[in-house]
Amino acid sequence: MKIASFNVNSLRARVPIVLSWLEKNQPDILCLQETKAQDIDFPLADFEETDYQCVFKGQKSYNGVAIFSKHDITDAMFGFNEEPREQSRLICAQIKGIYIVNTYIPQGQSLESEKYQYKLEWFRRLKKYFSENFRPKDPVIWVGDFNIAPTPIDVFNPEAREEHVCYHIAGRNAMEDVVSWGFTDIFRKHCPEPGQYTFWDYRSKVSFRQNLGWRLDHIMATESVAKKSVASYIDKDPRTMPRPSDHTPIIAEFDIYP
Repeated sequence: MKIASFNVNSLRARVPIVLSWLEKNQPDILCLQETKAQDIDFPLADFEETDYQCVFKGQKSYNGVAIFSKHDITDAMFGFNEEPREQSRLICAQIKGIYIVNTYIPQGQSLESEKYQYKLEWFRRLKKYFSENFRPKDPVIWVGDFNIAPTPIDVFNPEAREEHVCYHIAGRNAMEDVVSWGFTDIFRKHCPEPGQYTFWDYRSKVSFRQNLGWRLDHIMATESVAKKSVASYIDKDPRTMPRPSDHTPIIAEFDIYP
């Protein structure tokens, strides 16, 4: 089974890239973040000729998550158990007996911002969500744009990024607290080398060319699934296409047969 995660930074703008990538790579599951489309405006018709089912939750101009699957999607749930559910940042669904949790975690804006405190609280709410809905022995795959580079090898020039909301120690600790519930970082299980990133800032014209990036996108799995992982990698090709997202897909393969 192949699963991928991709922050598309506006799905309607990236439909050609996503369609091309699906046709070429044929993942069993593709989780998207930052779709930036209300449900009524989700470009579902563009994917009617593919082999994929889809569930999604969006809002105007911001956030938005979706799961595409070649297999039946059941028991889809949106948001946390408790209020507030004000932002479209989480989808959970069962696919082939595995719980897929797709998240778009807040970026945080600045360390002094209320949005950064919201980000830290969002991680706390996420750990509570996992604790209330699952057990670490359950087959769970948690993916998405976490907006955190968890270790020094996950960001270029880490010493200069210590006050950045995507590398600050409080955010890294908040992410690690959720991971410690029972997850394995599948990419790092297979790829321990530094300099492998999923995001390159648009604002710098040389960031992608010089690989000045961040690994903000992740695929985590509980032990029962993680032990079946056979590969994980990052596909830079979509970042080279016309009108790309500032992110690119991260993929994991598991010795699980549909």
